[in-house]
Amino acid sequence: MSSGVAVNPACMEKFQELKLGKKLKYIVYKLNDTNTEIVVDKTSESANYDDFVADLPEAQCRWAVYDFEFEKEGAGKRNKLLFFAWSPDDSKIKQKMVFASSKDALRRSLNVALEIQGTDFSEVAYESVFEKASKGA
Repeated sequence: MSSGVAVNPACMEKFQELKLGKKLKYIVYKLNDTNTEIVVDKTSESANYDDFVADLPEAQCRWAVYDFEFEKEGAGKRNKLLFFAWSPDDSKIKQKMVFASSKDALRRSLNVALEIQGTDFSEVAYESVFEKASKGA
């Protein structure tokens, strides 16, 4: 089911900048105040994963794309673009529903293979994400 929410063109522009420019490390997306459009909430060049997690609000839903860099034993450094669907347990039910039904519009336009779903910070902890990201790398 789709919510009919539009994806702001700046979302794609920033994604291309992250993907091709290798300057940005992550992008956080949110719904605008009227829940009609997905917009860029924040971008960062910080390579510190903890900074990224700190930018996920405790009680509000967000989506994010993170350029995850990790070492794979015997294979060296790897990079994987990860799509995060952040829907914390403490967020409002209506917000969770709109976010869930709007996710596909954003995910399809960004074309990111691996999705990480998080409802609390343990699900987006580095170790948990590393395990998922390194599986097919």
